[in-house]
Amino acid sequence: MIVLGLTGSIGMGKSATAKMFAEAGVAVHDSDETVHRLYSGKAAPLVEAAFPGTTEAGVVDRVKLGQHVLADPAALKKLEAIVHPLVRADADAFLEKHRAAGAPVAVLDIPLLFETGGRNRVDKVVVVTASPEIQRTRVLARPGMSEEKFLSILAKQVPDAEKRRQADFIIDTGHGFEAAREAVEMIIAELAGDKPAKPRS
Repeated sequence: MIVLGLTGSIGMGKSATAKMFAEAGVAVHDSDETVHRLYSGKAAPLVEAAFPGTTEAGVVDRVKLGQHVLADPAALKKLEAIVHPLVRADADAFLEKHRAAGAPVAVLDIPLLFETGGRNRVDKVVVVTASPEIQRTRVLARPGMSEEKFLSILAKQVPDAEKRRQADFIIDTGHGFEAAREAVEMIIAELAGDKPAKPRS
């Protein structure tokens, strides 16, 4: 089974692209969805112990947690030490399940794949990209987002150009959904050995 890592900086269209892989019949493990699930499950008591007052009725309150960790690198590192191993274990179980079922390809949707050293967990990497102008417009349209917050998030991420340099496949979502969907289908076809994928751009 080929393990495909899907990543991209904030606002590049990674989540929409992950959905396209799923719609094409490829099993996708979504790290963000897994964190949400863990925050209402096994991670909640661990987070509460580390950051008292950040849970409500056994569920992590992401706003309260954010107030503790977003401006405090040491606190963020402490949170990551709790959450990342749980997400990794969940992903490993996902891969084992689909490997046993004989799936030819499975996708790990990992927002911080390069930032967390996830490159060695996958066979190939797909980087989702768009122009800086499109990225900025998309991100600033999100509820509760500000220019300052956007720049803070970007500063913590590997630059888009470096991600593209390390990619096996690149999908530019700035050309619209249909073009992105076509790129997804070409990547799946190449991995299945049917035809060459679209050249890197």
